[in-house]
Order: sequence, then structure tokens, then C-alpha cells
Amino acid sequence: MDKFKQLKSFVAAASLGSLSAAARAEGVAPAMIGRRINALEARLGIKLLLRSTRRLSLTSEGSEFFEEAQRILRDLNDAEARITQGSVKPSGHLRISAPAGFGRRHVAPLLPDFIANYPNVSLALDLSDRLVDLIEEGYDCAIRIGELNDSQIVGMRLADNQRVIVAAPAYLNRHGRPNTPGDLAQHNCLSFGNQGNQSRGWLLKQDGQVRAVRVKGNVACSDGSVLHQWVLAGLGLSWRSLWEVREDLTKGRLVSVLDEYAAPANGIFAMLPERKHLPLRVRLFVDMLRARYATPSYWETH
Repeated sequence: MDKFKQLKSFVAAASLGSLSAAARAEGVAPAMIGRRINALEARLGIKLLLRSTRRLSLTSEGSEFFEEAQRILRDLNDAEARITQGSVKPSGHLRISAPAGFGRRHVAPLLPDFIANYPNVSLALDLSDRLVDLIEEGYDCAIRIGELNDSQIVGMRLADNQRVIVAAPAYLNRHGRPNTPGDLAQHNCLSFGNQGNQSRGWLLKQDGQVRAVRVKGNVACSDGSVLHQWVLAGLGLSWRSLWEVREDLTKGRLVSVLDEYAAPANGIFAMLPERKHLPLRVRLFVDMLRARYATPSYWETH
């Protein structure tokens, strides 16, 4: 039991980025999370987490162990779900939020099979790039991409999300190809949002560190699919998720640039109001997404 608690606490801390967030998710004091992780590291004889005053980060050994630990806990959850399904059928209403572009492509197409398998479940899918408040607005699950900033809710990592800077060949023929992050200042960069710039910048790896590079351009939009069409039309450079532009890259409609400066992948997460006592319909929905997204061939064909 101690080993299992250590494993759960390690995964929670690594996923959420802090001992306090992991403690809230586990329903214990932060000091208890710290003791469990210390005991785990002592038992393994390996440093798994590097701790600063602001955030936790995984060591290289910790990253490898994190993947295995997630798999172990996922297998256990799946086994419990299979047993539970034998005696209790999921029912009730499932309310889901997802980013518009990602939701259209990678959530909505999976839902007909889900409803067919669990006919006593009804659902509503809200496709919006707005960050909903799960607790205040009554959502069961929200799909989010990128870093987790809300420590009041629980995030379960579904898949990695790699971002790339892309442009149409016609744009690069007219304006040239940027060779370093500093060259972005000379290019028209299409911005996500309504402020005419990127509030945090585009994250790129420079000198061994991930840094935000501020960019500017003459157009901005709060709809990712519109930005996608603009970059295809040759208006400028855009920082897009690989799942959105993979086919365009394969077929030559877009070209990626500054690949050697790409930041490590962030995550695609299922955000939940709490981890404990999840309704069966929510657990099965998240398990379905995780199973589909964990298959490498899925991302190559969707």
C-alpha cells in the first residue's frame, strides 16, 4: 500500500507541477506528498524530481519513470472500470468542453461510438477556445492543451502536444526563411487572440532553455481554424499544434521552420473537478480518449 501511495503521489506531483496541487488532488497535506516522494526516491536510489520555490521538474530518469508509473495506474483504473461495468451501467448526463479546432477533429468524431456503447448516457459538447470554469459552470470534463495553470482542478495527461512554426511556401518565397528565433522580428507572425500580439510569445528552446519569443504581425484572430486558413493563404508565419498541420506538412501545403529550436512537447489534458469519486460515465469517457490518443497510428491518420 505504501508503494502504491508513493506512486500516486509522484504522478500527481509531476502532472500538476507542485506538491500543494498534488496534495489537494490526493486530499492530504503537502508535507505528506513530499514524504512519499522522498521515500520513493530513497527506495529507488534515483532522483526523480527537481524542486524549486516555484515549480517541480522531472529529471531524465524521472521522465522515464513517470511514463511507466502512469501506465501502471492507468492499467489499474482500466481494470477497476471493467469490473465496475459488470455490475453497474453508466448513465446520466455528461457535459464536456473542448477547444473548437481540436474538439471538432479529435473529440466529436469519437462520441457516436461512446453513445452507442453506453446508451443510457446523454452528453453535451461545448466547442469553444474559452477556458470554462468546470466547477462554477457545471462541466464534467474539459479538454485543454498546454500548461496547467488552474490548481483547483485535476489534470489527467492524455497525450503529448508538439507545436511547430509553419508558413506557406509562397510566403517563404517572398520573404525568406527565418534561421534563428531573432529572425522572427522581421516576419509577419499571425497571432492567436484579439490583442494583435502574443501575450506570452512563442516558446522556443535557446541555449538549453525554453524562452518566450515576442512576435508581431498585422492580423490576429481568436479562432484557431481561421489562423490555419490564413497561414495556408500565405499571410505569414503561425505557431500551430502538429495535430492541426501534420497533413499540410506531409502534402507540402505548409513548411515548418526553426525546427531545431522547437520547445519540448506540452500536454493534452482532461481537466476534472476532482479525481476521487468520479461518475462512471466520466471515467469511461476519459479512458476512451486516453486509449485512442495513446495509439501512435491514431495521430498519423487523423
